[in-house]
Formats: sequence, C-alpha cells, structure tokens
Amino acid sequence: MNVLVTGGAGYIGSHTCLELLQAGYEITVVDNLVNSNVESLRRVQELAGKSLIFEQVDLLDHSALEQVFRRQRFDAVIHFAALKAPAESVARPLAYYHNNLTGTLILLERMAQFGVKDLVYSSSAAVYGDAERVPVSEDAPCKPPNPYARTKWMCEMILQDVHAADPQWNIIVLRYFNPVGAHPSGRIGENPLGIPNNVMPVISQTAIGRLPELKIFGNDYPTPDGTGVRDYIHVLDLAQGHLKALEKLSTRPGFEIYNLGNHRGYSVLELVAAFERVSGRKIPYRFVERRPGDIAISFADAAKANRELGWRGERDLEQMCADVWRWQLNNPEGYPEA
Repeated sequence: MNVLVTGGAGYIGSHTCLELLQAGYEITVVDNLVNSNVESLRRVQELAGKSLIFEQVDLLDHSALEQVFRRQRFDAVIHFAALKAPAESVARPLAYYHNNLTGTLILLERMAQFGVKDLVYSSSAAVYGDAERVPVSEDAPCKPPNPYARTKWMCEMILQDVHAADPQWNIIVLRYFNPVGAHPSGRIGENPLGIPNNVMPVISQTAIGRLPELKIFGNDYPTPDGTGVRDYIHVLDLAQGHLKALEKLSTRPGFEIYNLGNHRGYSVLELVAAFERVSGRKIPYRFVERRPGDIAISFADAAKANRELGWRGERDLEQMCADVWRWQLNNPEGYPEA
C-alpha cells in the first residue's frame, strides 16, 4: 500500500512515517519544510532500515503537487500539513486561513483528479474549545476559540461535504489531544522553531538550560492545584492511531471522527513533577497571567476509538517524560540545520 503523507517531516508526521515504514507501507512525504527539518526523515529511514520518497513541495503549489500525483499512484493520504500555533493564528489569521484551508482544498482537488479517495485527516481537540463537560466525546458541540482551531473545524466541514457529495470518499478525522513524548531511541522528537508554543518542549528546554524558566499561565483555575489540566498522549500512541485509521479505511467507513486521548488529565504542575522525577533536574517556574482563550480542563472520551479502531493509549506520563528527556539530552539544540 502506497501512502502520501503531507507534513511528514514534522513532529507527529515523522513518528507516523516511522511506524508506517515498520508496518510495511510504502510512503511519499510532501513537506515544504517551513516548520520542519528534513533531518527527521533521514533519521526515520535510518531507524526503519527502509527508504521513503521525499518531495519538497508546498500544498499551495498546484502544479508541483499535481506532478507528485502524476509520478506515483497512491492508495491513501494522511494529511498533517498545516500551520498550528494558536497564538500566532490570532496575530496572522489570513496566513492560517490561506495555508490550512486553501492547502487542503488543493490537496482534495488533486486527490479527486487522480481517483484517490481514502484520507486520514489530522484535526485537533482544539475544535471543542471550552467544552461543557469532560471527558469530551465526539458529539460535543464545537466552539473553536481561535483561527487555528477554526481552520481545523472548517476543514472537517469541507471533508464531510465532500463525502456527502460523493460517498466513494472514505475519510477519517482524528481529533487528538496533547501530543508529547519522542521515539525511545532519542533520534526523533519535537523540534520547535524559536520559542516553543507547547508546554512539554518548554519544560525540557528549561531542564537542559536553553530556557531560563517555565512560565505557567494561570494558577487560579478551578482544578486541584489551580493550573490547567490536559490530556497528554504519547506521540507513538498517536502514530499508531493513524495506522489503525488506515486499516479502518479498508472497510469503507464513509466519514468518521475519532478522539485520540488517554481519558484522563494532568495539571501543569503534575507534568513538571513527573519530568523532574525522570530527569533528576529541577524545573524553575513562575506563574503569570492566564492567556486569552485558555481553558481550565480538557480530556478525551476515547471510547469510540477503543471500540471501532481497536486503539488505546499504552504509554503513561512517566514514559512520555522519559522519552522527551532522552531526546533532549541527545539533541540539546534540536535537529542540526539542513
């Protein structure tokens, strides 16, 4: 089976590519390298002992993407490629709407043109916004709080309409909660450009001395210790979720949405404590004002994925932190510049 992976050089994409190669899939990665590094794919091939095809192409480039489809016949697509920083999306909404929506539309046009109608779409639990109850199930109302989340939700609506117009399309939308962790080899992991947006790389970079401290946004939430509670999922468990979704596509499921999460939440302070235990390093932190749009608590009801995909998160918080720390120690400055 030949799979096209858009955004495959990124954090979740690279781990998924490794799992795909190890499972026997043939893959082609399309990535513009704006927020990623081709070194991740070199290491993926090294770890797998197998090769993949890499095409440095932007989804917004109609003709270049068409040539990718002309050169090969694909059985399915996994679509990761997107801009993904919520705070940046508030400052640059047009860039996010243009990149995430237009890029997806162009990809769908090329898929339709070449008769490729099986798709796994990378969405986000951000589409739920401040959910009325937790755990959050797939039928919870969507109230996306920022342009990034709205692009994910709008793409979901587009995909649902595509399937409704042509039931030959089989589309699985994966709404994942908070990906953390790294490959246990320490060879691939999260490599944010500039100051990280997510809490785990800030913690690990603080532990190794790249950052002076962790800023915790708010300590007055209605949670046990006052800090925000989130559902953290190991990136390898998440990657396995994409393989399970590919398997599900072979049953012609139509259009389906699945949460991928661990059905429980950890606070920021619990995350800090776990990282301190596995690293043996003290994480200096201070509390600052809440960020606009942040919510108190969010964790997944992943029963549907457990039941219909045969998937569940296997790795606990200690292993997530240990794998991140191994990655950070082995790559104190992240991937080398290409």
